[in-house]
Amino acid sequence: MGLWSFWSFSLLSFVLLFPFHSKFVAQAEISSPTTENRFYRQEITPLEARVTRKSTEVKVSFKVDNSPKVLSAFETESVGLNPLNPNNGKQVGKEIHRGLGNVARIGIKTVPNYPKRLKIPGQKYGDISKDNQKRHTANMMLENTFPVTRKRAKRNVGTTYTENVDRSKSGEVQPRERFVETVQSVANSRAEFRRTGEEAKGANPRQSEPHLDTSTFALSGDSAHNQAMVHWSGHNSSVILILTKLYDFNLQAVTESSLWRSTDYGSTYTKLNDKVGSRTVLSYLYVCPTNKQKIMMLSDPEVESAVLISSDEGASFEKHLISFNILSLLFHPAQENWILAYSHDSKLYSSMDFGKKWQLVHDNVMPGRFYWAVMGLDRESDVVHIETRLAKGRAQYVKCRAQRCTEANRQYLFPGYVDTNSLVVQDEYVFTQVTKTGRASYFVSYMRESFKRMKLPKYCLPKDMHIISTDEKQVFAAVQEWNQNNTYSLYISDSPGVYFTLSLENLRTSRGPAGNLLVDFYKVEGIHGMYLANKLVDHHIKTFITYNKGQTWALLPAPASDVVGNNLHCILPFCSLHLHLEMSENPYTSGPITSKKSVPGIIVATGNIGTELSSTNLGMFITSDAGNSWRQIFDGEHNIWFLDNGGALLAVLHAATPIRHLWISLDEGKKWDRHSFSLAPLYVDGVLMEPESDNHIITFFGHFSQQSEWQLIKIDYKGLFSRRCMDGDYQTWHLHNKGELCVMGEKQIYMKRRPGNRCMLAQDYSRIYSSEPCHCTTYDFECDYGWERQADGKCSPAFWFNLNGAAKSCSTSQSFLNSTGYRKVLSNNCKEGGKNVYSPRRQACRPRPPRGLRLSTSQGELSATVGSNVTFMVYLDDGDSLRTSIQLDFGDGIKITYSNLSRTDDGIKHIYRTTGIYRVTASAENSQGSDSSTLFLHITSPVERVYLSAPIVTIRGKEANLTAVVWPSHTRTLTFFWWFDNSSEPIITLEGSISYTFHREGKNKVTVQVASGSTIMQDSKVITVKEFFRSLLLSFSPALDEHNPDIPEWREDIGRVVRTALSQVCGVPEDQLLVSLYPGLPTTAELFILPDEHTSSEHKRRSEEALETISDRFVTDLNQGLIQFELKADIRIIVYITQQTLAPLVDSNSIHSGSAMLMLLTVVFVGLAAFFIYKFKRKIPWIHVQTEDSHEKEPEVISTVGQNDNMSKVKLSEFPSQKELMEKDLEARSRGGIGRNMERLVTREFPNCTNV
Repeated sequence: MGLWSFWSFSLLSFVLLFPFHSKFVAQAEISSPTTENRFYRQEITPLEARVTRKSTEVKVSFKVDNSPKVLSAFETESVGLNPLNPNNGKQVGKEIHRGLGNVARIGIKTVPNYPKRLKIPGQKYGDISKDNQKRHTANMMLENTFPVTRKRAKRNVGTTYTENVDRSKSGEVQPRERFVETVQSVANSRAEFRRTGEEAKGANPRQSEPHLDTSTFALSGDSAHNQAMVHWSGHNSSVILILTKLYDFNLQAVTESSLWRSTDYGSTYTKLNDKVGSRTVLSYLYVCPTNKQKIMMLSDPEVESAVLISSDEGASFEKHLISFNILSLLFHPAQENWILAYSHDSKLYSSMDFGKKWQLVHDNVMPGRFYWAVMGLDRESDVVHIETRLAKGRAQYVKCRAQRCTEANRQYLFPGYVDTNSLVVQDEYVFTQVTKTGRASYFVSYMRESFKRMKLPKYCLPKDMHIISTDEKQVFAAVQEWNQNNTYSLYISDSPGVYFTLSLENLRTSRGPAGNLLVDFYKVEGIHGMYLANKLVDHHIKTFITYNKGQTWALLPAPASDVVGNNLHCILPFCSLHLHLEMSENPYTSGPITSKKSVPGIIVATGNIGTELSSTNLGMFITSDAGNSWRQIFDGEHNIWFLDNGGALLAVLHAATPIRHLWISLDEGKKWDRHSFSLAPLYVDGVLMEPESDNHIITFFGHFSQQSEWQLIKIDYKGLFSRRCMDGDYQTWHLHNKGELCVMGEKQIYMKRRPGNRCMLAQDYSRIYSSEPCHCTTYDFECDYGWERQADGKCSPAFWFNLNGAAKSCSTSQSFLNSTGYRKVLSNNCKEGGKNVYSPRRQACRPRPPRGLRLSTSQGELSATVGSNVTFMVYLDDGDSLRTSIQLDFGDGIKITYSNLSRTDDGIKHIYRTTGIYRVTASAENSQGSDSSTLFLHITSPVERVYLSAPIVTIRGKEANLTAVVWPSHTRTLTFFWWFDNSSEPIITLEGSISYTFHREGKNKVTVQVASGSTIMQDSKVITVKEFFRSLLLSFSPALDEHNPDIPEWREDIGRVVRTALSQVCGVPEDQLLVSLYPGLPTTAELFILPDEHTSSEHKRRSEEALETISDRFVTDLNQGLIQFELKADIRIIVYITQQTLAPLVDSNSIHSGSAMLMLLTVVFVGLAAFFIYKFKRKIPWIHVQTEDSHEKEPEVISTVGQNDNMSKVKLSEFPSQKELMEKDLEARSRGGIGRNMERLVTREFPNCTNV
C-alpha cells in the first residue's frame, strides 16, 4: 500500500439536450491499481484484447483478473459519455479512454435524472501484483474497476434542497465551513439525530468539536469541457494536476484542452496552457509509477504527434515530436525512465530516456500483449515478453530485449503457435492457450521453466477458462465445464499451476457492456484465505464465505435487526445476508463492497436480506469481526471509504440528486456524524483521496448545475481528531470462524483502535498482535489432483484416477512421495502431529511392468512442415519408470533410446527432411514387461504452384490423361479434388493424375484443387471434345526463340497470331483451328483442325474428307513458307510444318475404308515401336515429350487417343517425373536464362497420339 502513494481519477461527461432540461450520463475510469479490491468481481473476455478508440470490446485470450497483479497489461476500453435517448434510454455514443498508474479521469457533469449507477466496461484481468511488483500500464484506465450488469434499486432521496446556488469564480476561495450532526446507529426504535451549534446558531464550533475545513475552487473558462483527468501525487506532495478537455463526438477528437496545477493540496489552481503551448491540444496525462514527479502528456494526434515531459510535477515541460501515434504506454516496474509504447498500427516501441527517443521493438504486436520483465525471474531487467501476430489467426510468444529485438536476438519459448490474445505474463507464471480440433488446451510456465499443460479433473472438459488470481504462488481459475452454461466453477492449483482441484461449483457470472465475463468472487483484504462468492443454488443466487481458502463455504448470517432496530427473524439456512460483489463502476465511488488491509476484519458492502441476492430493498451492511456477525448501517446505497489508515469511515449517499452532506464514523459504523461540505447542493462526480497520506485531505469533484464550471471542494478532516493514538487507545480482538479460533492453521489476535476514540492512527502500527500455530485438521488441506472432497470432509480418489500411476514420482530416485489424497493449503501455517496423517508418505519404488504408454506431439498435432522441429512427448501411466528404457523410432530410419523415462520430461525433438507419412513408434521395456504406442505423422511442405497438364483437344468417349503437377513435389501428403464442368461433387484422389472420359462434345472445363493442410491451390483448363480431328506439328524461324520469354501469356498470344495467319492464307474459319505452343526451346506448336460445328452426323464421311483436304492445303502452304507473321517491325517469323501426326479419324462404324485400316495399322506399328524403344531407354525426337520448366513454364501433356481400345497410349510414366521437372527447372534457373539463350536447346519429342 505504501508504494502506491497517490490516487488519480477521471470523470467523463457530455450533454444531450432534452425538450425541457439536459440529462447527463456519468462515466469514469481509473488506472491506479491499489492493493485494495484486488480481484473482487472478476471481469474477463474471450481470448482477445481489442485496443481501439472506437470499440468497446476487450478480448484476452487467457482470461485473468486485473486487480493489482494478475494480468495488468491489457488495454481496457470503456463506454464513455454515452448519451441517453430521452425515450428509451439506449446508449448511442461510445468512447475509449486510457490512462496509467496513478492517472485517472473525471468528467461527468450531472443533473437530476441521470442513471442510478455508472455503467462502464472494465478489463479482463485483475492485477494482483504485490507491492511495487504491480503492473503499471497506460493502456488501462480501469485497473480496479469492473462493470456491473445488475439493475440498481431506485433511490429515495428524502431531502429537497431549495438553497440558491452560489457559483464560485475562478481563483476565489470560498469561506471555510464547519458543520456536524450525529446519528446514533443503534437498536433504538429510530435513529437519533443531534445537531451541533454551528448549524443551529450559525456560529463556528469550538476547536475541540469534530469539524471539517472546506474550500471551493472553480475552473473558470472550462464549463464547455466535458472530460477531465486528475492526478494527485499524494504522499509527501501537495501537487494536483487537472487536464480538462472538450471532446467532439462528431469529430471523434479533442478540440480544446486546459491544464491546471495546484501546489497547496487543491486550495487554489493555476492554468498552465502557456507553459505547454497555447495552440497545443493535450489528450492524455500519464505519471511514472516509480517517480511521481515525472509526468508525460500526449498531444492530440489530429494536431501533432508529440510528447510533453516534466520531471518536476508539471512545473515545466519539454516537447518532443514523435513519428507515431501512441495508443498505450507501459512503464517499467523498477526503472523510471523505461517505457514501452504501442502505436495505432500495431507496432511496439521502447524508450530508455522517458520518451525523448524511441526505438522500434517489433512491427506486429497484439494489443495489450506486451510485458516488461518481472524482477527476480527474468535475467535481464530490459527483457520484454510479447505476442506477435502471424497470418490466419495465429500468434507466437517472443522474448527479447527492448533495445535489441532483432530476429537473431529473439527467443521463441513456446514450441509452436498460440491462439491470438492469449499470452499472459503474471508474477511467476506465463500462460498461453492453443486450440486444436475445437478444444482449447491451456499451458503454463512456472518460474520461467518449460511449458506444461494445465491439468483439470479428467472429465471437467472445459469450454472456457479464466485465470482469476496468482496470489501467493497459486492459481485461482474460473472454469466453465462442459455441462455449464451461465455459471463457472472455481478451481485452485498447486504452486506450479499445473494440477487443479475443485473449490466451488456454479459461481455466478454475467456479461459486461463489452461482452466481458464478470465472475462474482471477492478477496477480503487483510486476512489470508478469506473470500466471498455468489453461487447459484436451486435457481437462487446466494452469498457464501470461506475462511480456509475455499475448502469450506458457508452462508452469511443476517443481522438480528434492521437499521431502525426492528427484529428480522432471518434464520439460516432458509434466510441469509447476500452481498453484491462487483468492483466499483466509477473509480471515484467506493463500489458495492470494500475492505482494507490496514483494518483487517472490517467489510462494508451493499446487499439485501432474504432467500437470494436481489437488486431491490438494498441496504449497507458492515462487519467488524471478519464476517461472523453483520449490522445494517444505512438504507439504500452509499459510497463508503476508509479514512485515517482505516480508523474512520466516510459515507456519501449514492443519489441522482445534488447533495451537500456526508457522514463520518469513528467507531466502526455504530455512530455516524453528519457534516456539510458545501453551502449549496453539489452533483458529486467523484471523490479523490490519498489513503496512505498524513495530510487528511479529500477532494470532491462536481458541479452545481449543467452550466457551471468544474467545482473542486477541498476537505480537510484533521479536525475530526484531537490527538495521535497512544498505546492505551488500542484493544485486541480474536479472529475466528463461528467460534473456531484456528483460521488458516493459526490463532491470530489483531489490534484495533478502541471504538469512539478521537485519535489519529499511525501508519506503522502493527495490526497483528500475536499468532500461534494450530494442529492440522482435514480442512487445512485441499484434495490433491484426482481426489474429491466427500460429505464427511475426507478426500477420496475419483473413479477415473489410477492410484497406482506412480511412474512420474519414481522417475528420479528409488523411492517416491505417495500422495495421501491431500495437499496443504498454501499460506496455511498449521503443524501436523507425530502421525503426519495428511502429508505425502515416502515409499519404495517396486518393480512394475510399463502400462499405459502414450505418445503425442507437444501440441497434439499430427502434422508438421518439412524442416521444423517436432517435439514428441512420452507418458507412462504406470510402471517402474526409473528402470524402464524408452525407445523412439521416428519412422525415417532414425531411432533413439533413453535409459529411463525421466530423460524425456522435456520432450524429444526431431527434424524431418522430406515430406511423407511416418509411422512413429515409442516402446517402453523393463525386466517386468513392455508396452508400445504408435502415431502416424504427416510431414508436409507448403504448395507453391499447381499446374494442370491436359490435352487441349480430345476424342469424345475416349479416356484422356490429366495430371496435376505440384511444386515442390510431395509424397502421399496431398489430396486432389477434380471438378468437371458443372458437377456438384468432385472426384477425390490421393494421386496427382486421373483418366477421364468426356461424353459431351464442345468445350469442357476441368479444375483441379490441391489441398495441403489448410492450404488449397487450384488450376483450370478448357478441353475441346470432338469425335474426330486432325493435327499438325509446327516449328518456327530461329529468330522466335530469341524473343521467347517462355511464359503462358506469350504462348497464348503467339498461338492466336498463328491461327489468324493460317486462317487468312488458307481461308479456313478460325473457329475450326486451335494452335497450342509447347513450353521450352526451340519453340514448337501443334495445330488442331476441327470439323465444322454445323456439319450433321449424316455427313460425317464428307467432313472427314474435308479435314483431309484442309490438312493437305496447310501442309502445302507451310512447306512453301506462305504462313508468316510479323513479330516486330523488322522481324518476320515463318511457320513450318515439322511432321504430320497420325492420330486416326474416329468412326463409330464397324466397317472401315481401306485407307482408314492402313492408317490404323500404321498407328499400331508406331505405338509398338515407341513402347519398345522406351523400354531400352532410347530417345527419338518424335516419340517422347520432354519439357523444361523455368519460372512460370507449364508442362503440357498430350493424351493418347486411338481408333479403338487396343490403340497404344502415352502414359504418365512416359513423361518426365515431377522430380525431373524440378531438376530441369533448377538447372535452367542456375544458368540464368528465361528462354532466350539458344544454348538451352531441348530435344522435343512428341507422341504419335493426336492426329487423324
